Parts: sequence; C-alpha cells; structure tokens
Amino acid sequence: MSISRKYGRTYHYPFSPGTTSDDRISHDYWAAVRKIKTVIHTEKLDGENNCLSRYGVFARSHAAPSTTPWTRFLREKWELLKNDLGDLELFGENLYAIHSIKYENLDSHYYVFGVRLHEQWLSWEETKFYAACFDFPTVPVLQTVEPGDDQQTYEQGVLALVKQASVFGSSDILQQKPCTMEGVVSRNIEGYAVDDFQNHVFKYVRKGHVKTDEHWTRNWKRAPLNFEKNVDNQ
Repeated sequence: MSISRKYGRTYHYPFSPGTTSDDRISHDYWAAVRKIKTVIHTEKLDGENNCLSRYGVFARSHAAPSTTPWTRFLREKWELLKNDLGDLELFGENLYAIHSIKYENLDSHYYVFGVRLHEQWLSWEETKFYAACFDFPTVPVLQTVEPGDDQQTYEQGVLALVKQASVFGSSDILQQKPCTMEGVVSRNIEGYAVDDFQNHVFKYVRKGHVKTDEHWTRNWKRAPLNFEKNVDNQ
C-alpha cells in the first residue's frame, strides 16, 4: 500500500511522437485546453520524478521512500526541511544522474514542477512560492499563452518550442553532440483538483528520446553543476 498518492500519468498530445506502448494519449485534448484561460509551457527535463513529503523522498512509486544513490542529496536536504513540509508535497525533476540528455548549464540538481496539497494541485504562482520557501528552483517556463479558439496556432506554438535546445544546454549522450530539449509539459497556470489532472496537464516528447536501457543504473554518472566547473577552472 502506498504511503501517499503517486504523481498522475501525464497524457501526451496526439501530435507528440515520443510515445511508447504504455503511454496514454489525449486525443480530445483541445476540448480541455480551450477551457483553460492561461497555459504555461514548461521544459520537460530528462531526469527522475521525485516527491518530497513529510514521509520522505519518493520516486515514481510511493510505496516506500527512495534509497537510490542519486537521491541521496535530496534525502539529506529532506532531513533539514521535513518538519516544515506539513501536508505539502513537492514534485520535481531530479537531474543528479545523467539519463539520455547531458545538461551543460545546471545550477541545481532538482527543479520543482508541481506542489500538491491534499486533493489540490496548487497554481503556478503558489508552486513558485513554496519552491522558493524550501530553496528550490522551478522548471523553466518557455512560454505563457492564452489558448483561445485557434487550435492550429496553439499546436504550432508547441512545435516551435520543441525544436529548441534545452534552457540548460543539451547534448545527446550517445552522439555526444547538441540536441533539442526532451519535450514540453503544458499546464493550467491556475490550480486544479487532483482527480481532474488529465484535463489540465499535457506533454510533448520528441521521438527517439530515450537512449538508456534497463542497465543504466549500473554505470550512471553524476551531472556536474556550474559552480563545480568554476572551481575546477580556478
């Protein structure tokens, strides 16, 4: 039995090419999006979804706290803030271990993308507020849009964003050359109910993104941060 409710599955846009056999696609996404006044497109970072709650640090499953070596830094941070979390649950992308994309310009290993309080996902302003309270940055916001009634313009906007490199600089670990960002996550800028998640959050993932296999954990490497590079160069 899970200690808490795990993060919901994010449905793909129907024009997202990076789907796998177990992914879900929101074929009627536009019916939901056009009801949202303001959508923010954030960069989908290539890491591990980690949650910090009063019960510990969790990966995708909330059955038990994580004990992996690449969550150690988060578990150490959690020890300092656990008594202040209360009922808040912070969700973020853990970039400590390099996956399919190597980021060249990281100031942090953990970027918050959502905050849950009971049965509600908080607004983006509240998410930024609580992330800052616990000294965490948030994932990069690429664009803020008002969907309106023009579906084609909306989709063209998403497709233009995913052609760009990561805000943090991105390179393919196998080809060892610059690559585009992994994708985009779009969410309602306002808060919404946990049970209505699928109508407020959508994603686009580029084709052929995953370059790792099930054995990557045996030979994983730590992503360097900017201040560490500066020290090495002195």
